[in-house]
Amino acid sequence: MAEIDYEVEYNNRARVPENPALMAGWARDSAAYREQHPPRRLAYGPGSRNIIDLFEAGRDGPLVVFIHGGYWQALDGSSSSHCARGLNAHGISVAVPTYDLCPNVTVGDIIGEMRAASRELAKLGRPLVVSGHSAGGHLAACMLATDWPAYDAALPTNLVKAAYAISGLFELEPLVGTSVNKALGLDRAAAKAASPLLWTPPEGKTLDAVVGGNESAEYHRQSRTIADVWGKAGVATRFGVVPDANHFTAIAPLADPDSAMVLRLKELTQI
Repeated sequence: MAEIDYEVEYNNRARVPENPALMAGWARDSAAYREQHPPRRLAYGPGSRNIIDLFEAGRDGPLVVFIHGGYWQALDGSSSSHCARGLNAHGISVAVPTYDLCPNVTVGDIIGEMRAASRELAKLGRPLVVSGHSAGGHLAACMLATDWPAYDAALPTNLVKAAYAISGLFELEPLVGTSVNKALGLDRAAAKAASPLLWTPPEGKTLDAVVGGNESAEYHRQSRTIADVWGKAGVATRFGVVPDANHFTAIAPLADPDSAMVLRLKELTQI
């Protein structure tokens, strides 16, 4: 069997040459949505990037978190403001956190920051459904698999009751030999430690792992594998495909209130 070329499989910008125009579209659409629906800004830590944009759609209704991608080394939450549009239209508030980036911090540090952001959001008194794209899909799975009372005795076990990972990465060891890892600085031990696939599965909770239909075989494998492994361990899992989507267009349905993705996230807030 031919050896897998992980550089080809995981270099999404090379796979989708039109990515600059697609990401410029995110920035444009996000700026327009912030103007239309200004977020409330929350701080979850002392750093300038330790912030959450909260797009409220009612103070007492459900809350979905959306964690941006960028391979833990690019972007911030402002590039994903438009991802709140579809859920806001259903009366569901959306929190979009920003985090520090590698190489200034480690992937493990970023996991810790998203835990701190979740703890801050817990003050709103609503269970969380955590979604995310790419690196954000990885972080969403990490939040689902976190033992919250062990992290902070004041937090409930079900702080995060479901996760919806779009084009997520759940096993990081394949990245070690790729150009992606130049900023991450992962060795194999650190990659394994930061891989939610290898953590204790969050039995009794719910995970959807979806991937763009046109993404690489490795991205499909990552999502299928966590759905299979966690599913056998008592997690309610679903694997899904976003038809005709590449890595950068897979999140487009979040801006459409009538999309299957938004309707599924709405359903997850009601379980």
